[in-house]
Amino acid sequence: MNLKEFYAGEAFDAHRYFGAHIEEEGVLFRTYAPGALGIEVIGEFNDWQGTRMYREGSGGIYSVWIPNAHAGQMYKYKIYKKGAVQDHCDPYGFGMEKRPGSASVIVDLSEYCFGDGEWMAARKVDYNAPLSIYELHLGSFRTRQGKETAWYRYEELADVLIPYLKENYYNYVEFMPLCEHPLDASWGYQNTGFFSPTSRYGTAAGLKELVDRCHRAGIGVILDFVPVHFAVDAYGLANYDGTALYEYPHTDVGVSEWGSHNFMHSRGEVRSFLQSSAAYWLEEYHFDGLRMDAVSRIIYWQGDPARGVNNSAVNFIKFMNRGLRQRFPGILLMAEDSTDYPGVTGPVDEGGLGFDYKWDMGWMNDTLDYFKKTPKQRTENYHKLTFSMMYFYNERYLLPLSHDEVVHGKATIVQKMYGEYEDKFPQARAFYLYMYVHPGKKLNFMGNEIAQLREWDESREQDWGLAAYPIHAAFHRFMMDLNRLYLEEDAFYAGEYEPGQFEWLDCHEEEKRLYAIRRRGSRHDLTAVFNFSDQDETEYVLPWNENSAWFPLLDSSWEIYGGGTRKSTKRICPEQGPEGGRLKLSLPAYSGALYRTEKMD
Repeated sequence: MNLKEFYAGEAFDAHRYFGAHIEEEGVLFRTYAPGALGIEVIGEFNDWQGTRMYREGSGGIYSVWIPNAHAGQMYKYKIYKKGAVQDHCDPYGFGMEKRPGSASVIVDLSEYCFGDGEWMAARKVDYNAPLSIYELHLGSFRTRQGKETAWYRYEELADVLIPYLKENYYNYVEFMPLCEHPLDASWGYQNTGFFSPTSRYGTAAGLKELVDRCHRAGIGVILDFVPVHFAVDAYGLANYDGTALYEYPHTDVGVSEWGSHNFMHSRGEVRSFLQSSAAYWLEEYHFDGLRMDAVSRIIYWQGDPARGVNNSAVNFIKFMNRGLRQRFPGILLMAEDSTDYPGVTGPVDEGGLGFDYKWDMGWMNDTLDYFKKTPKQRTENYHKLTFSMMYFYNERYLLPLSHDEVVHGKATIVQKMYGEYEDKFPQARAFYLYMYVHPGKKLNFMGNEIAQLREWDESREQDWGLAAYPIHAAFHRFMMDLNRLYLEEDAFYAGEYEPGQFEWLDCHEEEKRLYAIRRRGSRHDLTAVFNFSDQDETEYVLPWNENSAWFPLLDSSWEIYGGGTRKSTKRICPEQGPEGGRLKLSLPAYSGALYRTEKMD
């Protein structure tokens, strides 16, 4: 690492310099604490008795070499401050003990050898490729025999997770934050170990094996990354050297809405810390991308546009995104951002923030709100479903149905649908077909695919027993078939960020609540028609002057999915009338149907 770059906020490799590094017959410990009065390293190698660390020059760096220290041993830094002494975990530590313990662990990062060279060599950013992401909380996806906190280890989860992703036709998985964190209920969003994979699920080598095996199965892996704030625990980054080293010194901007400390992105050392953390996960663990949390809190002070743009933080995210892309070609960078700040997915060199995709929170809120409404209310709210296409081409959007939508009294996706129990399932099937026909990459949180009725709880595994109930099994089959078609039919995704690929065939049936959408593909087009009312539409007439037939691919009302219509693969041909060609379609209440359109001889 170049020290000048570190202080200037330009380093991406600070983890190679700071932390605990194994050398021949010992370990070199190094930490940055310019405000400390003195530091000792304590650990299993010295019976937790302090070994003095020496200040390197006047730059605030302390180091010491400990003979006979080795991988697997725990340690802390005892930092002497004005009027206080506090034991801290290592900010650059590569491992930590399981909570409630707070010691860092010496880790041999060369222990695991990857076998995913073919995947890594072929990896690239392709906006015209399918991207179907399964968002996962590793501790509550599945547990051993369904027991609470009986977690699988990283490498063990591969045996369970990878076949499930393949069977359900997801080509990417996104792990919620895996950095070490003290509180299970924070879901990993308030961290103490920005270079330490959480010990809840095993070791660094185990996590590397999980990512490696996903790659060898053809599945990309995205990590949720938190560059905005950190946990307030005294053993972590807070008041690390007796001063506000990582955080703001003033609480009005230094404390987040979650009660955590906000990073002070104007400090070069903080920028280098975060940039190096991001690079570390991409380099050491071969993650294929990062989903960055709470980007609105980087753009605006405390996430509030009325407070103005935080220019230091914006410059930080631009510099980091550009640097990561230069160092790791082919990675995906995603922004969880609910603001209308322009250019989130624009190139940094053109003034943008440099992300590949932005979560479309507007689409999510409008669409879910529409489906909560009564059929009568949907008439006056008809264009909640058309509004998203008014701004869609401003950014490269991803359509998220994430963990945030199924917790804290918000209800699960199926529960959000209007009406009684029996009406929720057909609406949810039609809703998901609409989601997949709408342009934008896709993200679904675990449990959505089985129509989970219980809000997500990080302490319990998903309700996999729902598969025994026919209505849930049928819903799951629908989601599997929808995901399969999404990967197979390039009309779903190729050119989706270009205006000519999408067309409203009908978006003016306010009273009947009918919609028709066309998506253009390289081989053939797809068309989808929807009836979001509670009344059957037996003769829906759609103008169609092309010499092409419609072949049914998927219908949410088919019996195999829990509906009342027998599956049919019979093609539908346009009729010629006095005003030209037209198609006559029958649409049951709360349904959607997908067709492949092919030219007739």
